[in-house]
Amino acid sequence: MTTRVLYLTRHGEADAFGNLTEAGHRQASLLGERLAGVPIDTVWHSPLPRAEASARETARHLPNVPVLEAAELVDHVPYVPGAAETPPSWVGFFDGYDAVEAASGQRLAEALVARFARTPEPGQPDLHEVLVTHAYPIAWLVRHAMDAPPSRWLGLNSANTALTVIDYRGNLPPTIVMFNDMSHLPSTLRWTGFPKHARP
Repeated sequence: MTTRVLYLTRHGEADAFGNLTEAGHRQASLLGERLAGVPIDTVWHSPLPRAEASARETARHLPNVPVLEAAELVDHVPYVPGAAETPPSWVGFFDGYDAVEAASGQRLAEALVARFARTPEPGQPDLHEVLVTHAYPIAWLVRHAMDAPPSRWLGLNSANTALTVIDYRGNLPPTIVMFNDMSHLPSTLRWTGFPKHARP
């Protein structure tokens, strides 16, 4: 039974200009150390600089593994919910989103799922791929794996370089092996990317 395993991670901590901080580089390096024993085939990354830098830092611990860009991994809002679906705390977030922007985000989300959220073709080898992306695409892939309503991506946050693993196997439903796991990070590097009020 052919399997595809996605190792999803949010880029390392970044500054206001979108560049990795010193902590962000360290987070990405520690993630690479954690994945060094896994038979990774490819490290994919978003086109944004913070994701590319994180991918390259992670891949330093994965010799001979190609590091490639995937446009579908770019930071984007995958689904703009209707008024009845929107929790009160999110209402202001969607102010100003018009139908064109919403449709563009939804097309990107559909392309992300079509490209990565599936098993390989019959006869192909198993795949183990790292996807260095952003909080919203990770939330969308987790929502998809759970077959949850589209608006359920809201509130599924990921810390910087936290690891989420989804397993796609044959005709079985996807399995979320872990979500937002930070066990490779020391306590001083955990929970970055989360609002302060949401940190334990």
